[in-house]
Amino acid sequence: MGKKDKKSKTAEQKARVAAKQSKKATQKEKKAKSKGADDDDAEDIDLESVLEAYAQQQAQFLKITEMPCEPPSPRSSATLIGSPSNAKELFLFGGEYYNGALATFFNDLFIYNIDKDQWRKVTSPNSPLPRSGHAWCRGGNAGGIYLFGGEFSSPKQGTFYHYNDFWRLEPSTREWTRLESKGRSPPARSGHRLVYYKNYIVLFGGFQDTSHQTKYLQDLWIYDCQEFIWHNPTLPPTTQKPDARSSFSFHPHEAGAVLYGGYSRVKANTIVGKQVKGGVQSTKSILKPTIHQDSWFLRILQPSPGASANNAPSIRWERRKKPVNTPNPARAGATQAYHKGRGIMFGGVHDVEESEEGIESEFFDQLFALNLERNRFFPLTLRRVRAAPKKPADDRGAKRGRGKADEADLLRNLAALETKGIVADLNAMDTDLNQEVEEALSKPAKLVLNTMPHPRFNAQLAVQGDVLYIFGGTYEHGDREYTLDEMFAIDLGKLDGVEEIYRKELENWQGDEAESGSDSDDEEESVDEDMEGDAPAGVALTLSTALSTTTETVPSTDVEEEQPEPAMDDTRPHPRPFESLREFFTRTSNAWQELVLENVQSKDGASNQSIKELRKVAFDLAETNWWDCREEIIAEEERQEEAGIGEVVNITERTNEAGAIGRRR
Repeated sequence: MGKKDKKSKTAEQKARVAAKQSKKATQKEKKAKSKGADDDDAEDIDLESVLEAYAQQQAQFLKITEMPCEPPSPRSSATLIGSPSNAKELFLFGGEYYNGALATFFNDLFIYNIDKDQWRKVTSPNSPLPRSGHAWCRGGNAGGIYLFGGEFSSPKQGTFYHYNDFWRLEPSTREWTRLESKGRSPPARSGHRLVYYKNYIVLFGGFQDTSHQTKYLQDLWIYDCQEFIWHNPTLPPTTQKPDARSSFSFHPHEAGAVLYGGYSRVKANTIVGKQVKGGVQSTKSILKPTIHQDSWFLRILQPSPGASANNAPSIRWERRKKPVNTPNPARAGATQAYHKGRGIMFGGVHDVEESEEGIESEFFDQLFALNLERNRFFPLTLRRVRAAPKKPADDRGAKRGRGKADEADLLRNLAALETKGIVADLNAMDTDLNQEVEEALSKPAKLVLNTMPHPRFNAQLAVQGDVLYIFGGTYEHGDREYTLDEMFAIDLGKLDGVEEIYRKELENWQGDEAESGSDSDDEEESVDEDMEGDAPAGVALTLSTALSTTTETVPSTDVEEEQPEPAMDDTRPHPRPFESLREFFTRTSNAWQELVLENVQSKDGASNQSIKELRKVAFDLAETNWWDCREEIIAEEERQEEAGIGEVVNITERTNEAGAIGRRR
């Protein structure tokens, strides 16, 4: 693990690094005195002037330009999100990179086109200044993407600067707009979270870092996207609310938002000195690193239609029970992305202090789904690769294949005639289809892994469609901290593998010359002992070698004794194993439409909606139920696969398959 304050990027890392400094504190003091005045001046930097120079450089861009580029350079504490206006795009902004000696901050806006597998870089005359630890979210009913805050530091991270600016990004035009509030606005911070609710943007938590201490925040702010004003709701002193924290999960909900976890340092008493027999022990107050595992529901009530523009929405914090089956042990840096009523969580790190020399850490590569309604965690595991069954090649099979091909051609010809087309147009359709196939085949095939990406913490996650994207993250090996420069995709519906979008080799850890004095040989020997069996020993050792030879282990997850509250009987249709969403709705469509009609008649007495609208509402209910039951269905499918059951077919469907060719009209 690293042993310098300079390399810390988030509040979690700062607390973890501080616990490991005892070994070299004296040596660093002596070396600092011998370095002279030049190094002291290097950290005496006016950050205001540095940021002003960045702003002048940014203004040289005369217009918004977008050019193809290579994948982003390595960075941590950036933000990744799916475009709300284009289902085939992802946006990546900002972040910082620390190589062991100096920190570099970014304000690049990258766009990843999923279909074309192409990265594009956007330059703009009006773009937020370089930063990391900021937060952004979709705009809900207001559209767009909203960004707030973040931090910037000098190259050696001796001084920090926190932002309190508020921005809106228009996804279609790539245009940034700085938003000015009519009244008060939230103070500067980083490590906070944003979430949308209807036409509001909700901000909570974070921390402010000064040269003396790190202050964690628990204030709540709500921005009205229509009235362009921030509200800071006040609660009675006796009202329960979440403790101050940063790096938590904040997910949207139809009635507000759901908060889970986070990190902070809380006051605790510790015994000073050895225990004296019959004497009174002296204690002192310290700040103890704490990983939160509590969950809260933020209920938001909109003001009445006749209320004034400055009337803030009323809010209420409701403490929930601790989620069932929480990942064990508790882990920091386990980020989450929202997906259809679930929080998808990946990675994290758990620190165990074993000696005075430092902290031993365990990194994770597990994937979990937090069902927000049931308040329960479900582990998500990749499916085993299923071997295709061997079919005997006989004459009957060949004839059946030709019959199906003839049937397909006949149906295509009939479809063209029914739409008043010309059969000859099918040739043009085939040509276009062949071109699409050729373009798809011309793209380099992506590597698909049957194991999760390497363990890490603070990875950037985003969901677009039903696919989870994992970008970057941080991994520590010995004294070295590595920023992973790679991106993966996992289909949350299929869980049939991990697609490697790109992966770059890791850069060498530069370290600090202040620590390469007379004791460098002893350090290398201790690092070599830690890495024995992972990679060859040596000063130029890179993590890429260690990652390629590290034995993959899956940490065990203990199921907590706490059980969920008994739920009411659910009479709605439920999906079956190996049943896709389309198959599920086809089978249960009538039941969902009857349920919609009952709900409409119970409220209005009559339905003014068309059949098409009712069917759309029925499909939305079916889709929600399909995803809500997804974890249990996947577990049942795995049990059936282990028992040798590859497919479950309805008996009526099996009977129909014995009929003639036109049976499935």
